[in-house]
Amino acid sequence: MDTHQTSTDILEKMKEIADGCMGEDAAYCVATCPMHTDAKGYVGLIDEGKYEEALKKVRETLFLPSTLGRICAHPCEDKCKRGEMKNPLSIAALKRFVADRCDDEALWDLTVAPEKAQRIAVVGAGPAGAQAALDLRRKGYRVTVFDRLGKLGGMLRVGIPEYRLPRAIIDREYALLEKIGVEFKLGVEIGRDVPFEKLRADYDAVIIAIGLHKSIILPIPGKDLEGVLNAVDFLREVSLGGAPKLGRKVVVIGGGNVAIDVARTARRLGAADVHMVCLECPEEMPAHRWEIEEALEEGITFHTSRGPVEIYGEGGRVSGFRTRRCTSVFDEAGKFCPLYDDSDQTTISGVDNVIFAIGQTVDGAGIPEPLVKRQGGGRFAVDPVTLQTNIAKVFACGDATGRSVIAVAAMAEGRKAAESVDRHLTGKDLYTGREHEGPYETKLETKIDPEEPNLPRVRTNILPPAERVLSFVEADRGFDEAQARQEASRCFQCECKLCMAECEMLNDFTTCPGELFRGIVADGGKVDPLVPFSCNMCKQCTLVCPKEFMMMDRFMDLRVKIVGENKGKSPLKGHRAIDMHQALGFSRLFNTGVYAPDKGKTKRVFIPGCSLPSYNPELVGKVLAHLQERLPGTGAILKCCGKPTKALGQVEAFKERYAELQAEIDRLGAEEIITACQSCYVTTKAYSPNQRVRSLWEVLPEIGLPEEARGIGKGSDLTIAVHDSCPTRDVAPIHDGIRWIMGELGYNVEEPPHTREKTRCCGFGGMVVPANPDLALRVMKRRTGEVGSDFMVTYCAACRESMVRGGKRAVHILDLVFGDCWTSQSAFPGLPSSPIKGWANRHKAKRLIRKAGRS
Repeated sequence: MDTHQTSTDILEKMKEIADGCMGEDAAYCVATCPMHTDAKGYVGLIDEGKYEEALKKVRETLFLPSTLGRICAHPCEDKCKRGEMKNPLSIAALKRFVADRCDDEALWDLTVAPEKAQRIAVVGAGPAGAQAALDLRRKGYRVTVFDRLGKLGGMLRVGIPEYRLPRAIIDREYALLEKIGVEFKLGVEIGRDVPFEKLRADYDAVIIAIGLHKSIILPIPGKDLEGVLNAVDFLREVSLGGAPKLGRKVVVIGGGNVAIDVARTARRLGAADVHMVCLECPEEMPAHRWEIEEALEEGITFHTSRGPVEIYGEGGRVSGFRTRRCTSVFDEAGKFCPLYDDSDQTTISGVDNVIFAIGQTVDGAGIPEPLVKRQGGGRFAVDPVTLQTNIAKVFACGDATGRSVIAVAAMAEGRKAAESVDRHLTGKDLYTGREHEGPYETKLETKIDPEEPNLPRVRTNILPPAERVLSFVEADRGFDEAQARQEASRCFQCECKLCMAECEMLNDFTTCPGELFRGIVADGGKVDPLVPFSCNMCKQCTLVCPKEFMMMDRFMDLRVKIVGENKGKSPLKGHRAIDMHQALGFSRLFNTGVYAPDKGKTKRVFIPGCSLPSYNPELVGKVLAHLQERLPGTGAILKCCGKPTKALGQVEAFKERYAELQAEIDRLGAEEIITACQSCYVTTKAYSPNQRVRSLWEVLPEIGLPEEARGIGKGSDLTIAVHDSCPTRDVAPIHDGIRWIMGELGYNVEEPPHTREKTRCCGFGGMVVPANPDLALRVMKRRTGEVGSDFMVTYCAACRESMVRGGKRAVHILDLVFGDCWTSQSAFPGLPSSPIKGWANRHKAKRLIRKAGRS
């Protein structure tokens, strides 16, 4: 308890928790998802069988759950904690499961803000443009989407084969935009049908969200031969119902997902012999591993580490393809810089078609380049934070900027652009508070239990290869319910709220310490007094905190601050009883100090504390007699150590009261202190540096128990659970001493799940009982609720009372040492009959102590 701290010091220490607490930090999957979809949340709901709630959770961020459940590249799975065990969760497939099972248009959220006057034009109806249009329409803007295709979806429709994404799903999910009032102008090409300048003039803002609709063609010999195609035009034609003429043998150049789509589409169009040629070795191929595996299953042949040399033909038509070995794809700096071995060349003969699938560029011919600035590949140059182009009212997103390569990232770009447009039109700053847009590294740190089983990833149901190559029927059939529940059950539910799981008090006031202390710091240290005075000061939160934040100390700082502002008193009415207790506890009526009974030096004093004398004064007399027999030179002091005063934050009063105790110790000339109370042990250890401080529970194993106590419990039918006191959770010799005593007595012992240094508070700590009795009782019942036995033993009288209030039959360990054999038929002590009885007992303890020593 630092009494010299300034308000600034206190706030700075709280700010450490406010800034460093990981309780609000996103799970790895959530932070990695460009749209920050709460995968942890919806997967957990699937595990519970709450499918509609799970879908509602998905739709909080995604309007295309069925679509993305099928085609998302799911970067979330790359960061899944189970990936450390080589079996990441099938997050996308779980999203698809609830979308396919529960998505009902009647449940869609169709809310829109009041209509605004401003009009927004969006060029492109792909995922980026659609997301931007949706977000802006939700805000009340009048949004019109232009697309040169005659159907919705952009590259979702014409760039992804139907066996992966059925078109009916695109139509159904895109219907949401029309339902909320987004206007679509399809088959309209900007530049040809509507000049871009007219969009600028007619609309308050423009978002360019055109896709990569132009293939890159390598300038190699034979590229213009008949039978040479490009991926974009090929997939578009197939997607719009066309049937490109293919021969029996097809070569696809490229190693990415688009190349895989092209190769598998060619198989479905009847090509019996499909080859893929790529620069990368198998381990470096950019295509997803599962895509490669499914392509292999469908009979596609891979030629890896091969680069194109030429396409040759006969009569102006393709007939063969020559390759050379690629020795490396990237240079030492990681830049694309392929090197070849020209001495190692091979030929694929009898080829009917070659399809380039090595990359795509933006086809922005309708938007004048001098007007809107470009960067490499024809992509639009934008501010990376705002996506604003060189024209203030024009923004670009998705493929148009080259900043996204997957659908969900394009959608995040669309959302980012929509946010910028809204800020631009409302005069808000375009830059503040945008740090976590898109994927980011979460501050969360969690560890996998070494005993955690490595459960295998559940595979979705996929049509057999021989069947799926016959048509464009969807190949991946997803999960059935049992599979979905099994897969969802593997989720670790990654979060850092270990303290919340341990602390009843925190759950009453906050979702995590970071949130709580951030609010307190923001209010300059002001807080409802009930908050800090509800802390049991047990340190359990710190034990489980990965950052080891001392929340207990911060709550004590607040107590001191509040008391200092309230004339040295707690503002809570319940604490008046503590003030009275301390006044009596330091009055001459209930205090005494005696020298050792023999005339030699008083080497040590026994301090029984407050609760033990109030509970059973005879036990005080008996243990003092035993100490004096085995340790001559033992005196005693009956006086409070002042811990209750200290716990209330009454700094100056505590100093004065402890000084009284220290003066009595010094008067008796004691060099050693033996305490029965754990709070007394901690307090004297800290504030009596000139005396050796030991616990009674350390001393008894050294001097032994009374002879009549040894083995007395061997005939008992009891199994007694041991409750360790939290003030001395870090003092292993005390824990060991208690177990030694129980062993000597002969009783069977139960160790609760939280024991020794991991013990849980009994509920009395921190003076919480008079301040927040309901909370205190819940803490008591939680502690007793984890104990199997009906019988408990404590070595603190206050803890014993808590165990009784929590529903157990409990004794103090000295009841066992100085009593008869306890059995299930014994009359266990109950709750104190009244405070008066406690003070009467304490006065009796005073008399017994005085008889045992010299004044």
